[in-house]
Amino acid sequence: MRQVLEQILSPDVTLAGAVVKLVLALLLGAGIGMERRYKGQIAGMRTFALICMGACLAMLISIYIPQEYLGLKNGDPGRIAAQVVSGVGFLGAGAIIQMKGSVRGLTTAAGIWMTACIGLAVGAGMYVIAVVATLLIIIVLVNIERIERHINFQWESRVISIKAHGIVSDLEPCRQIIRAHGVRLSDTLVRYDYDNQVTTANFMVRAKGTLDAPPLFSELRQAVDAISITLSNETTN
Repeated sequence: MRQVLEQILSPDVTLAGAVVKLVLALLLGAGIGMERRYKGQIAGMRTFALICMGACLAMLISIYIPQEYLGLKNGDPGRIAAQVVSGVGFLGAGAIIQMKGSVRGLTTAAGIWMTACIGLAVGAGMYVIAVVATLLIIIVLVNIERIERHINFQWESRVISIKAHGIVSDLEPCRQIIRAHGVRLSDTLVRYDYDNQVTTANFMVRAKGTLDAPPLFSELRQAVDAISITLSNETTN
């Protein structure tokens, strides 16, 4: 038993140590992925577990090659591992969803990058640091979001789209109504359809998650002869 423990804690790559490191990387990555999956993100436990294990394996290979094939105890184990930090970027890019007016998935992308670094730490034998980093990531993902919601700091980019009968040249009444409901107006995009006599106005706003949309829509409908009013993440034509 003592010999197995020594192999696990050894800086050299051993069978027992490699297995334990891969399992630990799996558990730590799955723990972070569980939180992301709970929030409804596409990247969940399997994705994060594979990323963390893959990074761990890359670090093990980086240590093993100079150790076994070059006979070096102080070789450069960072050559292969360094590519993980930059190469994992394509996974982060895949987690980011860009829509007209908003970008989603940045937190998940950052979590993917950090999870890869945790895998590297496990592969290098930095067990305590890897566990602490995992706990800190979960604290950031869970508790900081709660703090943001508690102080109503979480403003989200939204688009209020109004389609109205006729050519509406004066949209200032709509802007005043939007501001009166505590919504921050940043820009306005207007499209006039002269053939069908229809105006489409897209108001780029920043609103809190507690926005009560029905009363706002009711006042906007009274300000213009609206066909439809929507609140979404992207503009409408």
